[in-house]
Amino acid sequence: DVQLQASGGGSVEAGGSLRLSCAASEFTFDEDSIGWFRQAPGKGREGVSLISSTDGRTFYADSVKGRFTISSDNAKGTAYLQMNSLKPEDTAVYYCALRLGSDLDGSNWFRLGVFDYWGQGTQVTVSS
Repeated sequence: DVQLQASGGGSVEAGGSLRLSCAASEFTFDEDSIGWFRQAPGKGREGVSLISSTDGRTFYADSVKGRFTISSDNAKGTAYLQMNSLKPEDTAVYYCALRLGSDLDGSNWFRLGVFDYWGQGTQVTVSS
């Protein structure tokens, strides 16, 4: 099984930045999709962003467009989420997920059930 390790969370003030990392153990990205999700207290898990390791296609939730940037280092099996201009509403536990396939599109990239592996989550807290 592939194990995903998410890291980089922390506490910042509104307007600040954080960079999350998601490292896949003994795994390099080939034709895969790596997603970032988040879950705020009392809410469901929602899709934040996704990248296809095959062609670099990216998808973003409307709430983070223009502020967050997803990227990946395929040879290292690591994906990143650069989060700028953070807002208090970005406060959540952030999870990364891996799908063995690069067939997702705008209609399904945010669906939890299409992913094969999940990381353990990293807390992001943004104060006003």
